[in-house]
Amino acid sequence: MALGRTFRVTLALCPLLSTIACVSQTNAPKAGNPLADSPQPRTATYTCADGARITVENLGTSVRVLGPDGASEDLPASPANQNSRFGAAHDAIVIDGRDALVMKGGRTPLTCKR
Repeated sequence: MALGRTFRVTLALCPLLSTIACVSQTNAPKAGNPLADSPQPRTATYTCADGARITVENLGTSVRVLGPDGASEDLPASPANQNSRFGAAHDAIVIDGRDALVMKGGRTPLTCKR
């Protein structure tokens, strides 16, 4: 009799335990470098492969890029519904975690790190 009850309780608990396991997997933190997955801060300074330093100010739907020469350029999100690619005309910046790829018209793209 006790074995039958144990069997029925086990059958009843299996779906519940499966559900709990699925929910805990969807809420689990993503594997990988937590710094690379961190969102773009309001203002960040990047050092580029050529030694130049740029500052990127996140304005939400656009970014303001301050170059090493002090020139400032506002780049809107491209396309408008995302927050990692920004560009206008021949200039663009793609932000991926702590890395940025800076493209200026007529120049070789630069990789930069925060």
